[in-house]
Amino acid sequence: MPVIWLEDNLKAPAPAGAFCHADGAPPALRLHLVPHRSLTPEGFVLFISGTAALFALPLIGLLGKPVLWGILPFFGLTLSGLWYALSRNARDRARTREELCLWSDRVKIVRHDPARPPRAWEANPYWVRLRLHPRGGPVENYLTLKGGGREVELGAFLSPQERLALHDRLDSALARL
Repeated sequence: MPVIWLEDNLKAPAPAGAFCHADGAPPALRLHLVPHRSLTPEGFVLFISGTAALFALPLIGLLGKPVLWGILPFFGLTLSGLWYALSRNARDRARTREELCLWSDRVKIVRHDPARPPRAWEANPYWVRLRLHPRGGPVENYLTLKGGGREVELGAFLSPQERLALHDRLDSALARL
């Protein structure tokens, strides 16, 4: 599941006038959003071996002929390029994630992308507005958080159904705080 709920300690709100401060206190809600990885390590091995077998099939007719040595380097280069591209994609997707922490007085999102510094956004949850755009956004069920003078996208790599479920859960969490 691309949405990993690490902590869900939402309690009743503090009494009126009570001082709530997030520094040093654990978050009431903490989650990690990660892209879906559709190719497992076993699937990777099967795909590469199947591709190698299919690439080698036309080479059977060239066994014992000198032209095989001219084609073989291109076969190896193509297979190694495919291996590198799939490995790099899996590695980059494994390093892409969003972390959302929700305290009674602060909400914070940190986005981690490969080859980029982490990007952070913070706002007061009282002023934050969670918006779901079923249509009209770049993707179906476009999910944003607006507050602190900015509007940020949440879960860009999630499916529309996952963004809808995340919206419902976050909306109730923000309402409880």
